[in-house]
Amino acid sequence: MRLRLTVNGAEWTGDVEPRLTLADLLRERLRLTGTHLGCEHGVCGACTVLLDGEAARSCLTLAVQAEGASVTTVEGLGGPDGGPSPLQRAFLDAGALQCGFCTPGFLVSAEALLRDGRRRSRAELRELLSGSLCRCTGYGPIVDAVFRCQR
Repeated sequence: MRLRLTVNGAEWTGDVEPRLTLADLLRERLRLTGTHLGCEHGVCGACTVLLDGEAARSCLTLAVQAEGASVTTVEGLGGPDGGPSPLQRAFLDAGALQCGFCTPGFLVSAEALLRDGRRRSRAELRELLSGSLCRCTGYGPIVDAVFRCQR
């Protein structure tokens, strides 16, 4: 099937198999390996991307479902100067990563939360980010980093 979408601000058009997942398109065809595959069942959150601004599990989304859409991966979150975004900097400053496997999914999920401009308590953030799994940090530093980035 012919597919057209925008990935991190760049137009992409190509032929894909109807059963190809968005995660596999991003990782294998576009070489955007920041989108991680963990469980491949939509449970761990490591594959989270923004699909037209909303957090989506790319392992559960067929590439053809993104036809005409805008996809943002963790690679597309950087600052305008090419350096880390304020959220990425907050993750670094708070020690919100250890092994780093879950970090891209958390960053993208947190970006989706922060875009609405609503201030949330740490408890609310913990609940809203609970769809992503981390085995290393205990979640405290992740919640702290996101809390610091609220406007």
